Order: sequence, then C-alpha cells, then structure tokens
Amino acid sequence: MINYSPFWETLKNSEETTYSLVKKHGIPSATLGKLRHNKPVNLTSLNELCGILNCNIEDLVTITKDDAGKFF
Repeated sequence: MINYSPFWETLKNSEETTYSLVKKHGIPSATLGKLRHNKPVNLTSLNELCGILNCNIEDLVTITKDDAGKFF
C-alpha cells in the first residue's frame, strides 16, 4: 500500500507550501491530488519533489503490505 503521509510531514517542516509547489516550482495540482489520496505518482515527480524539498524518497513515501500480505 502506498502512503504519502511522510510527504505531508516533510512539506509541513519545510519552507514550501502546496501553493509554492504549484506556482513557484510548477508541480501540477493533479500530482498533489494524487499524493493527497495515496494514488500512484511517477518517480520523476517524486525525484523533483525530493530536489525541491532537499530530502530523500523515504521522506516522501512508504510502501507497506495490505491485509492480504500483498504490496499492491
């Protein structure tokens, strides 16, 4: 299961906001919507967010098994 709660915590602890990600850095609002609802986001977007927020990918996403023991 994909979980982007680390992203929201990292964003909260940074000087950036969702507004600045969209307006200043050109992150599509659709990407933020996917992050908000734990939907798949491509690695290029995650890499760009890591650069903006000066963090590692594990600061943005966790992947865990579901109740059936599967990742997806």
